[in-house]
Amino acid sequence: MLPSSRKPIVRSRFAALISGVALAFLAGCGGQISSNGMPSPAPSGPPPALQLTSFVSGLASPDGMESAHDGSGRLFVLEQAGNIRIIRSGALAATPFLDIAAKVISGGELGLLGLTFHPNYATNRKFYVNYTRPLGSQWETVIAEYLVSAANPDQADPASERILLTVAQPFANHNGGQMAFGPDGFLYIGLGDGGSGGDPLGNGQNTQTLLGKILRIDVNAATAGRAYAIPPDNPFAAGGGAPEIFAYGFRNPWRFSFDSATGTLFAGDVGQDSFEEVDIVQKGANYGWNIMEGSHCFQPATGCNMTGLTLPINDYGRDQGGTVIGGFVYRGSAIPGLVNAYVFGDFLSGRIWGLRQNSSGTWERTELAATAKLISSFGRDENGELYVVDYAGAVWKLVAQ
Repeated sequence: MLPSSRKPIVRSRFAALISGVALAFLAGCGGQISSNGMPSPAPSGPPPALQLTSFVSGLASPDGMESAHDGSGRLFVLEQAGNIRIIRSGALAATPFLDIAAKVISGGELGLLGLTFHPNYATNRKFYVNYTRPLGSQWETVIAEYLVSAANPDQADPASERILLTVAQPFANHNGGQMAFGPDGFLYIGLGDGGSGGDPLGNGQNTQTLLGKILRIDVNAATAGRAYAIPPDNPFAAGGGAPEIFAYGFRNPWRFSFDSATGTLFAGDVGQDSFEEVDIVQKGANYGWNIMEGSHCFQPATGCNMTGLTLPINDYGRDQGGTVIGGFVYRGSAIPGLVNAYVFGDFLSGRIWGLRQNSSGTWERTELAATAKLISSFGRDENGELYVVDYAGAVWKLVAQ
């Protein structure tokens, strides 16, 4: 299973559908919270109801999907055990784009967890993966660069691996996984708090560790002792914390994305026992874990010190789901009424929602679809249309009802 929380609902539903495998994700809470200085209000009115239409099946524990944005129209699906599969014109290619299963330790929340393509992929052939591998009796996260074959655009070169960063993981859960290039050209990386439950090592609030953070690095340069450079305006570039940190106070930011129109960074952060949250991520901000879970005190349970913390734009409780899956702001053309809505879902409940900001600055959540799918991720194609990755082995396309 993938990034998850320690809730009975997660275990029971997952066991009922996929025995022997655990998918764990991020958690938040329910309600609308006014933002401060966020993107302009979207058009008034709720987004339209959606439904799923079958797109591709035959996958093994898929947990992510990306486009290379190279004009080919291909979609690249992650399989947790270590394969990347290509979907071309609605058909799943038989041969994996990349097979690194021999390097990857998978199962539970471990595995091949993230993929992103360099903004200049069409010319430099570079892409990046996030996976876990053994480290003695424990594990570590690996962020690595690969090259696609110069002779075959559907085949990566497995010997081209260049490891950029490794991070020791004290426990097997809460590994994060998402990576994405921002509009600034830097690579953003999500890491969970290191696992167990309740953040026993205090990583979320510790700016000396990379765990429980969203990082930002420059893969187009290198500095002494690093295979990458530090953007000079990173919050701790000059000291006071790990220089790679962009924002902190996360439990498990499993999936995040940039709005392709505004550059706003949205993230779903999986919660502990009670709440799931959606955040707008800003440089240097502290999102509260493990002082808070969503917009609620966690440690202590009441009367926590919220000074300097950034609250989620939306959160929901166990009556709505148990593992938030971050998605995308819709910028496609097939569903005009969905434009400007942030679409996300929940692995446990299979619900899909849209968030829109009203004229007063409050983010309002509308249920768009109630599915029976194990939503492990969302995908977005070159045209801005959205897809649901179903951990049970399929990809579905989101369409209007």
